[in-house]
Amino acid sequence: MNRNRLFRFLPSHSFLPRALICTVLLIPCASLQVWATQTTSGMVGHEVVDFTIPASLTGASGDPIKGRVLSIQRNKGNCLSCHRMPIPEEDDHGITGPDLNGVASRLDIPALRLRIVDPKRINPETMMPAFYRVDGLHRVAKKFQGKPILTAEEVEDVVAYLATLK
Repeated sequence: MNRNRLFRFLPSHSFLPRALICTVLLIPCASLQVWATQTTSGMVGHEVVDFTIPASLTGASGDPIKGRVLSIQRNKGNCLSCHRMPIPEEDDHGITGPDLNGVASRLDIPALRLRIVDPKRINPETMMPAFYRVDGLHRVAKKFQGKPILTAEEVEDVVAYLATLK
């Protein structure tokens, strides 16, 4: 919409009313992001609050042993490609992302969950993929188009494993 048409009823020197109108128009957009849920079939909806996802995607805690296995798997979590982790039996650890040793002493479970589900909510410039999101992504491998990298249960398993890294 043309800016002049939007504000045509206000005098050109009227900054305060223009600012008020812009604020009123932007507040609903910001609140939509906070309350957004995935509605793609087969995916569990979730609520993002203050850079966290407070509730489990499955309604239950994950299995940290399964989460450890997923974080090593090259075709699933593949955390080791970017992060250092306390997994001595694996030789190659990445250095692109932050070291995950002690991550649970820095972040609580809801914050960890959002970082796995959709890290771009926290840092839009991150290289880390969204493991439980299917919309608005770019350059997605054909086999992952329209489906998340991890299931809701797998997300909870990885979160449970990361929560043990204190």
